[in-house]
Amino acid sequence: MRVLRRTLGTLLVLGLLGGCLSCAAARGDDAGPGDRRAEAPAPYEQLLPAPASVRAAGPGYPLGPGTVIRTGPVGDDEVRRVGELLAEQLRGPTGLPLPVVEGLEGTAGAGILLRIDARAEGVGEEGYRLESAPRGVTLTARTPAGLFHAGQTLRQLLPPAGAGTVPGGQITDAPRFAYRGAMLDIARHFFPVEQVKRYVDQLARYKVNTLHLHLTDDQGWRIAVDSWPRLAEYGGGSEVGGGPGGHWTKDQYRDLVAYAAARYVDVVPEIDMPGHVNAALASYAELNCDGKAPERYTGIKVGFSSLCVGKDRTYEFIDDVLGELAALTPGRYLHIGGDEAHSTPAADYAAFMDRAQAVVGKYGKTVVAWHQLAAARPAPGAVLQYWGHDKTAAAEKAAVAAAAKAGHPLILSPADRLYLDMKYDATTKPGLAWAGYVPVRRAYDWDPGTYLAGSGVPASAVLGVEAPLWTETIATRPDLEFMAFPRILGLAELGWNPAPPDWSGYSRRLAAQAPRLDAESITYYRAPDVPWP
Repeated sequence: MRVLRRTLGTLLVLGLLGGCLSCAAARGDDAGPGDRRAEAPAPYEQLLPAPASVRAAGPGYPLGPGTVIRTGPVGDDEVRRVGELLAEQLRGPTGLPLPVVEGLEGTAGAGILLRIDARAEGVGEEGYRLESAPRGVTLTARTPAGLFHAGQTLRQLLPPAGAGTVPGGQITDAPRFAYRGAMLDIARHFFPVEQVKRYVDQLARYKVNTLHLHLTDDQGWRIAVDSWPRLAEYGGGSEVGGGPGGHWTKDQYRDLVAYAAARYVDVVPEIDMPGHVNAALASYAELNCDGKAPERYTGIKVGFSSLCVGKDRTYEFIDDVLGELAALTPGRYLHIGGDEAHSTPAADYAAFMDRAQAVVGKYGKTVVAWHQLAAARPAPGAVLQYWGHDKTAAAEKAAVAAAAKAGHPLILSPADRLYLDMKYDATTKPGLAWAGYVPVRRAYDWDPGTYLAGSGVPASAVLGVEAPLWTETIATRPDLEFMAFPRILGLAELGWNPAPPDWSGYSRRLAAQAPRLDAESITYYRAPDVPWP
């Protein structure tokens, strides 16, 4: 099946998408009358991520005042909820009422039908089939998540503004990787829940299904913990540069988790340990080996802090924090960091991670940690998140490969490909460049399945991909979006579509997203090698 889907994806990108999207075009808002602009591609040719299989056929379905959204059999509450959300997403751009109706009676010409078929072929757990003809559009999936993804594709088949017509044809689609993630660091600079909800909507539109939240670091603690209240009250009152910081209450966190779940985005919370803990150490003197609390920290250095590995109180702290967080988080994963613990001796690090991983298991969750855990003793089933880059030492890669061969899935987040806080080029104002510049093409133009093959990592070990956005230099919504977009769309493509990277086709489909990004007032970087309209 993987080979078949890859073949279909390759045919799509190299064949179907190679037509109008191969037109040469110049970019620039001030282009003169002699300049050539990117031609608007046909709707099926501008989808991002590209579907695994498309068959265009005949006239399509025009949305109009009589269009309704039907959600299959009466009583399927989750499908009804997917239909309501789709209607909400379509009403603004189309200007249509789009009532949501349960039941299958009178579906001929009724508009948009959402249906579950547990035996649907070629779609897996998150995929779908979309069929459009003059009498209506049918979205079919095995699961409500698949129906939601079908709805996001439907949105791209319609114009950014106006009712429009869904082109005739059929899409059969399913993702390459189960894990397609983005990470947001709210520890270095604090962001309120409403801003993160906006990011969730942006991610879900492109079928990104995981939001990893970096909740704690040296500069701030961002989640309330009832058993250790000063973590948020005091440790949350700082951030890089000396700003006021902030934290989320438990109810705010629950609200965000529910909001993301309604869009089939799982939240993975991270409490980084045993390093990156100055905010915790400043909040409670008893967590320090010498019993003295340090000052709060507002710089950007790393590697100087460590929990006291030899204290029993340290593990009571970990049990309390992870226990409360596990109770708030319905997803399967808890991330325990583990990177840049330079102040923790190797033997202490391994002993500490043994006990921290046991706490995660105690609360019924699966461990996720940065790939430095490979040098210790990853617990059975633990997932490693690889953030190395081209200059990462061979021995470090070999440890990751050994863990992968031992059965530990990998999430790939190479810093010189997917770190969204890396500058695009020397002119980028926010961001850092310690892993090098990451232009839009570099963020997209690589294959996760073969990325670590030279180090001995089999493609089967890759659980998925994730694009982290660290916020040492990012404090505002415009800067957050500018650094994420359009590179996060490359992540979406790599995580979903099985075809090998094809910059020529991808860059033109990326350019076709510009009117949609503009319509949603998303700040984004207009990369000079993308033929923007």
